[in-house]
Amino acid sequence: MTFRDVSQVRRIASIGGGPIGGGWTAFFLSRGFDVTSYLHEPAEEPAFRSIVETAWQSLVELGLAPGASLDRLSITSDLGAAVGDADFVQESAPEILNVKQALYKSLGEIVPADVIISSSTSGLTMTDIQRDCSTPGRTVVGHPFNPPYLLALVEIVGGDRTDPQAVGWARDFYLQCGKQPVVLNRDIPGFIATRLQEALWREALHMVANGEATPEQIDTALINGPGPRLALMGQCMAFHVACGEGGMATNLDQFGPALKLPWTRLQAPELTKELRDAMVEGCDGMAAGRHFEELARQRDRGLVAILKAVRDVHGPAGDNHREEETP
Repeated sequence: MTFRDVSQVRRIASIGGGPIGGGWTAFFLSRGFDVTSYLHEPAEEPAFRSIVETAWQSLVELGLAPGASLDRLSITSDLGAAVGDADFVQESAPEILNVKQALYKSLGEIVPADVIISSSTSGLTMTDIQRDCSTPGRTVVGHPFNPPYLLALVEIVGGDRTDPQAVGWARDFYLQCGKQPVVLNRDIPGFIATRLQEALWREALHMVANGEATPEQIDTALINGPGPRLALMGQCMAFHVACGEGGMATNLDQFGPALKLPWTRLQAPELTKELRDAMVEGCDGMAAGRHFEELARQRDRGLVAILKAVRDVHGPAGDNHREEETP
């Protein structure tokens, strides 16, 4: 298949009015693209614009591309108008399989044939999503990490009927935008980052369920312990450096046997009412009456500061990217 030149992409169609769709819209605007956002209902527009405008504050602080402007945003509830002149489509519709399948059936027919369609899905496979699409070869997963306007990660994988060239095109496009793409070796549930996050989440739930720790204690431990280190080095390199000259070999040889219990404990605990209530009460206590928007602004201010620190160490997202073969 032949796709449009990555360097010639000018107009993005962003489908979906929630935090992910709004976050992607803000990000693409910040990189100087024209963006047409499709909302299922016109009534969604005020909430959608609030998401974009909130994201814009942090994007301005990180630095905008030449020509970037909120004035380059168009909003429509006409799907055909949204995608008809798009050079790339980022889909962030609800995580409901039959909804996405019906959407991709339509997109396969109305999106120009040489345009890539990328899904933000975090829990569905592209093989399932593309089932009823007449042009599945150009459909890929482009899974961001939330908030997508700040965090650079995009996990990319195709479905059974995806053209490998489409995966490579998506990787090159996201890299050009300043993202840090990771092409998966194969399609796996939860991709990479969410799977790692879920392992941490399961352990947190175990500790709360067993009365071993509160949500506040868990978050305090992460914020003041592994969290900052992970932001700079990741998990594998953090352990490699922690063991001095012996590196990862020392880590596994000395500590591996003692870690067998934690490694084999990662079954999800039963989500009882008691566990549910303990988690809700703990998080409500930490929120201390602050509204979601205030908490999100605080998160974004902190993330901007962290991203600037990481940039000082590693350079802008994508600079440490190593070319990899598409699967």
